[in-house]
Formats: sequence, C-alpha cells, structure tokens
Amino acid sequence: MSETVKTRGIEWPTLLMLLLCYGGWAFSTLWAAALWLPLGMVLTIIFIALHSSLTHEVLHGHPFANRRLNEALVFPCLGLLVPYQRFRDTHLAHHVDAILTDPYDDPESNYLDPAVWVRLPRPVQRLLIFNNSLLGRLIIGPLVGQIAFMRADWRAIMAGDAMVLRGWLWQIPAVVPVLIWVTWSPMPIWAYLISAYAGLSILKIRTFLEHRAHERASGRTVVIEDRGPLAWIFLNNNLHVVHHMHPKTAWYDLPGLYEGNREKYLTRNDGYRYASYRQIFRQYFWRAKDEVPHPLWPKP
Repeated sequence: MSETVKTRGIEWPTLLMLLLCYGGWAFSTLWAAALWLPLGMVLTIIFIALHSSLTHEVLHGHPFANRRLNEALVFPCLGLLVPYQRFRDTHLAHHVDAILTDPYDDPESNYLDPAVWVRLPRPVQRLLIFNNSLLGRLIIGPLVGQIAFMRADWRAIMAGDAMVLRGWLWQIPAVVPVLIWVTWSPMPIWAYLISAYAGLSILKIRTFLEHRAHERASGRTVVIEDRGPLAWIFLNNNLHVVHHMHPKTAWYDLPGLYEGNREKYLTRNDGYRYASYRQIFRQYFWRAKDEVPHPLWPKP
C-alpha cells in the first residue's frame, strides 16, 4: 500500500526540525555525554524519539514532494530497531480506519483475538496485562512490541515475502553509520543501546491509547489536547484523530485544524478525548487501560 505525495512547497518547519534533531543528537552523544553521561543519555533519548516522529512525517510525504529525497533525510536509523521501510508499509496499512484495532489486519493493534488469548500461558497473560498499564508499556512495551513485530516479519520472510526481507536488509546500512558514530563518540555503546530502548519507551506514551475498541471506526481514534514537551516530541500526533482524517497535513498545521473545528473532531470520535498526558499518567500509570482480548471480538 502506498500514499500519493501531495504537491506543495518545501516545508521549512520540518526541515528545520530535522536540522535541530540531528544537531541535538550529535551534541548529546558528543559534548553532553562527555560532560556528564546521564545528561547525554537523557538528551539522546529525546532526539531518538523526535527522529521517529520525523520519520512518521516523511512516510506521509513531507517535507518535499519527492519521496526518495524525503526518505534520504531520515535514512540513518537513530533508534536502531525499526527498519524505515517496514515502519512505512505497516503504518500506511494501519491508516485504513475500517481495520483499526483489528487483532489481525491492523499492524499496530495491541488487542488479541479472545480465542488466542485463552490459549496463552498464564504468565504470558499477566505480562500482557501489565503491558496494558502505562508503567508496563514504558518498561516492557518496547520489548513486547519488537518481539511481535519481528516475529510477524520473520514469518513473512519464511513465506517468501521479498519486500519484507528487503526492508530488513536496508536496515544494515541505516544502522552501521550510527554505530560507527557512537563508537567514535564519548558515549559508550551500552549507554546508547539503553537510550535507544528508552526512546521507544517515550513513543509508547503516544501510542498507549491512540485507538480504542469501538463499534464505529470513526470513534476509535483519540485526541489528547496536550501542548507540552511530549506534544513537541510527537510533532502534534497526539491530535491523532485530526492526523487520521488529514494524513497529508504537516505536523505544524494540525493544532490550527483542531482548534478551528474542535467540536467536529470530538463528534467524529465520539468524545474520545484527554486533556493532557498528565491526566493519562494519573489514570493509567498503575492500572491497565483496557483488556488485552478485543472486547468486541467474538468470544471462543
């Protein structure tokens, strides 16, 4: 599945954000890490997460009209773990709203078919229930997601899917220069690996409740009216229903769209809204947001 790139002028805010991201990442791994390693790691985590958000912008056709040029801008995989081509293909498949939260067809769903759930060993069930709390999503979420992602891709490769294999092979030249840079920098490899994992943890805050089980497809996508540091790292993708309705719209235009017609979006998603990430932490840090087996799926 692919998305047609829209024709518009160069998006300078996105280019400037890319420059800030790479410059900040270089500063974090070099000077900040040399000054005080924990400071370098914290800053590196932030810029790895920001780079992932910029990668999301690129796969939706920003900042240029030329797809290859856009993808060249985010070719170095600062986060190490997720190949760009696989992220692109699975995420664009996820943008078919009719399949949102589907345990089989939505590549980004955290729900399981109840028939699959009842066959899981009890320790695995407990682990996945913990993963449905925000604390769990931060601690084990990247590991759980990476295992599921790589397991599905391995099965596709074994079934002869050349596109999936190509996506992983391209990951090698995308990761090697990053590791060479880190090896040369004052930041130890172990510290960078921890930072890469923590960068994924930050992104799990955004994806934690982006979608819910709902009878109507239009009611499954959240709005989080946050304008703080996390909204900046996520490039306003916390206004997620706006992004799903206008996937070609650049990150810096999303707040204006939402504020200009707030009631329209809240009517569309049936009031699926949170005021801030602080509210989400307060409500779901210790407890699961919902069940792991899809509540609207046929029970075994």
